[in-house]
Amino acid sequence: RGISSDERPKRPLTAYFRFLKENHSAFRQNNPEMSNVELVRKIAGAWKELPPSQKQVYEEARKTDWQRYEEQLAAYKAQLTPAQAAALKEERRKRLAKRRSFRAKRELTVLGKPKRPRSGFNIFVSENFQESEGISPVAKLKKLFDAWRKLSSSQKQPYLQLAEDDKVRYENEMKSWEAKMVELGREDLIRSRRQRPKTKTAETAKKAETAKASSHENKAKLKLKKSEE
Repeated sequence: RGISSDERPKRPLTAYFRFLKENHSAFRQNNPEMSNVELVRKIAGAWKELPPSQKQVYEEARKTDWQRYEEQLAAYKAQLTPAQAAALKEERRKRLAKRRSFRAKRELTVLGKPKRPRSGFNIFVSENFQESEGISPVAKLKKLFDAWRKLSSSQKQPYLQLAEDDKVRYENEMKSWEAKMVELGREDLIRSRRQRPKTKTAETAKKAETAKASSHENKAKLKLKKSEE
């Protein structure tokens, strides 16, 4: 209590990032037409061509800052109780896990992983969201959720069929994508056999889809309840 990870001393910049920070404005002023990516590449090129004697100036500054950082970090840790240290360690673990998850999702997007199939309820919402009444997205979703629950089985059937078609689309795209990942040497991204859907009879598939739709309804209801709270 009273201690935040924000109070933890910040790690000093590396020699290159110190150079980047000090020279970014000057490079931007001299190259206003460049994008941020192009500008950083230009600065990186300038750093690469910098004489060793000039690079050493930045490296010495880093060493001085690093020594100060270690002293400040030791003082920061000394004031923590065991409970506070444990809480901050858990906070850091969660933050790093969230960062790794974000990077993993971004990588899958770059690699073109197919989008997961939508449920019948999801398709119903996407088709009717814009026309739905409500002053806020939450209010609209609540109305659509109530409207979906009032639909008869025959009225829901077109959406459930579209969901089945989307599952077929997803499986076909995933097979092609996974084959491509194998070629790239990324077998770590391939689903295990247990994760792959089994062939179902028409009756079993219908029961499974109904159960899945019900599950999506319950999740949507829970989200609405949390939003209203």
